[in-house]
Amino acid sequence: MPRDPVISTIRPPAPRPCDSCPYRRDVPSGIWAAEEYEKLRAYDAPTGEQPTAMFQCHQNDADSQASRVCAGWAGCHGEALLAPRIALLTAAMDGPTLEAVVTYVSPVPLFSSGAEAADHGQADIDRPGPEADRLIDKIIRTRRDIRLG
Repeated sequence: MPRDPVISTIRPPAPRPCDSCPYRRDVPSGIWAAEEYEKLRAYDAPTGEQPTAMFQCHQNDADSQASRVCAGWAGCHGEALLAPRIALLTAAMDGPTLEAVVTYVSPVPLFSSGAEAADHGQADIDRPGPEADRLIDKIIRTRRDIRLG
């Protein structure tokens, strides 16, 4: 009996990483919480030792039907990622989406590792500048699942 085709529950990366992507070199430091930046480091590990959770774009609520793979994450780690392979095996992702993740090339400069991105992001976490404040306000307006204090 033929198997039903897999319908990806997560969309492929956007054509370019979003304006607040922690992997972008031109994004100000201090936009995200320290623990969000800390997550980036784990994807630098050898493939078999990485987290199995997908890293989704921070522009959408966690449970949004608009969820998509973080373009910066795909652009930085690409072929070495474990999570998309597991998503394919569990039918949370289809083959074309996996292919889009592992072959993604960012049109904007990205940090070369999760550690480099995390170091940059955490540098000004206690004193974000005006551009970081602007992006933080934009994220808070966009995301219903993020609320401060």
